[in-house]
Amino acid sequence: MAGNTTRGELNRVEQFFDRIADGYDRQIGWSERVLLGDARRWAIDRAHGTVVEIGVGSGLNLPLYGTGVERVIGVDLSERMLDLARARSAPVPVELRHEDAQRLELPAESADTVVSTYTFCTIPDPAAAAAAAWRVLRPGGVFVGVEHGPARARPMAAFMRLIEPLAVRFAADHLTREPVGYLTGAGFTLEHFARTGRGGVVFRVVARKPEHTG
Repeated sequence: MAGNTTRGELNRVEQFFDRIADGYDRQIGWSERVLLGDARRWAIDRAHGTVVEIGVGSGLNLPLYGTGVERVIGVDLSERMLDLARARSAPVPVELRHEDAQRLELPAESADTVVSTYTFCTIPDPAAAAAAAWRVLRPGGVFVGVEHGPARARPMAAFMRLIEPLAVRFAADHLTREPVGYLTGAGFTLEHFARTGRGGVVFRVVARKPEHTG
């Protein structure tokens, strides 16, 4: 197991996304139009070389890859989501794997970019996922992520925290989980951070693995 995550926790996340897979694109599409904005495109535009996408889901990012990307290795816990991703076309070679982002079964220092779009919110142990991303990235490689977090306005942030236990229980979704601390804790150097989306709920992050890691 990765970190302190139990098999039961992973199974709950996997079963949830298997269950909602057929309606996922519609749901996230609505959220992006109304709340989250175009952060997905922003993230993919910053990918290069060999890319590992954690939480590839239904493959919404796959058609967006292009110039500078050699291939994409997409991993996800949900086999049903991966079925949808397999049916989606992409302009670059894609390999899809049924795998846990907390313990990536890839060689060390084999990727140039790790991409995560709205994935850390559902990973049971995000610190383990950050460490796994660090391991598979080459020195100088980058982690590009977008994630939702607490709104700027304190009343809305407080409301999000109030309902978060229900969101975690019924939707495997940590509403206010911020990614930066997990990445810097794993050893990444933060290169870019911005908040966008309605109420500033979207966190855009670029974090680099140093060229020399000692």
